Amino acid sequence: MKINMGGLDRVLRVLIAIAIAILYFTGVITGTLGIVLLVVGAVFLLTSIVGFCPLYAIFGIRTCPKK
Repeated sequence: MKINMGGLDRVLRVLIAIAIAILYFTGVITGTLGIVLLVVGAVFLLTSIVGFCPLYAIFGIRTCPKK
């Protein structure tokens, strides 16, 4: 796996994951939607840490400036 995510993309994903977690654990989003969004947030966090997004690879997107 080669890194295909740039720094800004990774930071935005972490911030979105944190926002989803806060909304879920404060009870703003609940039920099935809350669980789905929490899973999406976990995926965002994991891909940010690793620096690789499988969907980016499938569609040929690359936000990382390194070649």
